Amino acid sequence: MPDALSRNGLRHDDGMQDLPIAVYGIRNCDTVRKARLWLDQQGLAYQFHDFKTDGVPPAQLDLWLQRAGWDTLLNRKGTTWRTFDAATQAGAAGSAGARSIMLAHPSVIKRPVVMWGGPDAPDISVGFNADVWQARLAQGR
Repeated sequence: MPDALSRNGLRHDDGMQDLPIAVYGIRNCDTVRKARLWLDQQGLAYQFHDFKTDGVPPAQLDLWLQRAGWDTLLNRKGTTWRTFDAATQAGAAGSAGARSIMLAHPSVIKRPVVMWGGPDAPDISVGFNADVWQARLAQGR
């Protein structure tokens, strides 16, 4: 794989639109690591966008909310969610409240978010399941 697509030399630039798979998450997240390793093992080119270093693109978040729903994207099982007080958690009920919290605290987004076909593709998945991803590839994404 060329350096631009390698796990260690990923670009976060406008070239992202040309790649077949866009992966959004946090580099140090175990689930994201597993997903990226799986993609590497399949020989699939992808672009990685790290929430911690690059932030959450508001337009992308809006697209994810539209396609996957706020309830799917909001990770209520993670450490970040558990640190919120009851009022903050209650404020996340509904798309607008969840969006606000996800922009302010990217760690509360379930990971990885994958746009199959690139960052503007209609096909999105949230989370990693190797069997589901394998079936997706068998069906042509």
